Amino acid sequence: METRGPLRFHGGLAGSLAPFVFFLAGVAWLGLSGAPDERGFWPILLGALTLGLFLAADRGAYCETLIRGMSQPIVMIMILAWLLAGVLGALLSAGGLVHGLVWLARAAGLQGGAYVAAAFVACCVVSTSTGTSLGTILVCGPLLYPAGASVGADPAFLIGAILGGATFGDSISPISDTTIASAGTQGADIGGVVRARLKYVLPAAMGALLIYALLGAGSGAAASRATALADDGPRGLALLAVPALVIGLLFARRHLIEGLLTGAAAALLIGLGFGLLSPRQVLYVDPERFGARGLIVDGIERGIGVSVFTLFLVALVSALQATDTLGRIVELARRRTATARGAELWIVGSVSAAVLLTTHSIVAILAVGEFAREAGSRFGLSSYRRANLLDVTVCTYPFLLPYFIPTILAASATASGAALGMPRVAALPAGAHNLYSWLLLAVTALAVLTGYGRSEAAPTGTAGLASGT
Repeated sequence: METRGPLRFHGGLAGSLAPFVFFLAGVAWLGLSGAPDERGFWPILLGALTLGLFLAADRGAYCETLIRGMSQPIVMIMILAWLLAGVLGALLSAGGLVHGLVWLARAAGLQGGAYVAAAFVACCVVSTSTGTSLGTILVCGPLLYPAGASVGADPAFLIGAILGGATFGDSISPISDTTIASAGTQGADIGGVVRARLKYVLPAAMGALLIYALLGAGSGAAASRATALADDGPRGLALLAVPALVIGLLFARRHLIEGLLTGAAAALLIGLGFGLLSPRQVLYVDPERFGARGLIVDGIERGIGVSVFTLFLVALVSALQATDTLGRIVELARRRTATARGAELWIVGSVSAAVLLTTHSIVAILAVGEFAREAGSRFGLSSYRRANLLDVTVCTYPFLLPYFIPTILAASATASGAALGMPRVAALPAGAHNLYSWLLLAVTALAVLTGYGRSEAAPTGTAGLASGT
């Protein structure tokens, strides 16, 4: 069944936004209540989807829209990635890699804020090299977060630093999907866009690094419970080859699923070969529970919460995308633009609204890209400036607000530290402690209000685009 024209809701624009508002209200309530488990969002999302069903003018078309949204290949990639990352994390943790990292951090003298700052830098390097923020969270989160227990790192600042480092690569890497999309929609070469973007991202990154170093120390309670981890020595560091292999494959532009599958196989081989894992740990039959258990099963179960959340969220967003809401926003921006500063304000404002409503950075850039190019050109804004305003804006909200997948995924990664004395951190405080994205948002606002960077020049035409990709 194909939907003809935009999806309609009773109540017009208010009706189309009502399910999303219901979801946001539920997220805010859970976030302020300190609920750390993404499973708590399931009933809220189901309630929002049900509300949308009752408000839809054509309920059959609404249901088909939900199914089409959930069945997109990118959704299946994400879900498989969450499940495989759970397996990989379970194998590496049981093999003693976290214990080895604790030993290494102590040997290097990284304590408190110094460890948090180092985690931020490490994630910046990984995300910039691979161009994937989600991949960085999947690989680095379950390793760096638990290790913070015995070095006195503050839990909220540590997961915020991991999330911020993942954001950094998304906002500056030449192979990031947002960099490619923003440059492409504005007809700019990627190399020039990245060079021009340094004036926005470097001040934010340096500010975040300084604050993490100064404020990243914890109370020491977790450290006192986990000090014994350092006594295990460096034996588990043999498994460092596994995340290095996964990161290398991502750097070589191999598929994320290939990297995670290869990493899980390598972790299994190294763990068994070095005696870090036993076959019974990996998989065994539990007669009392009438089923199979072990690290592989446990790892898959770790990814179920965020996987179901992803399915429901994508379904909700797909219904909103099927309306003409984004088109109305862009048309309003087109009618109201009258000056260069006004054009920049509407570019930032409209792409902000698009990413907040769709939860998808690329969709937001593509929805606003034509307007940004047309309005920006009319008022003399270079292609570099337009591309960078689009990119730095969409690289803030998804890493700050608790209903976006990156913050949910970061919060989910904190479950890996429970056995080592590190508490779970909910999505709301995780995003609140992502200082890089907050500072990047502030730099963007100042750039528009003061004109900082507005005079940056860019070559005309699109000749440089192909070579940039």
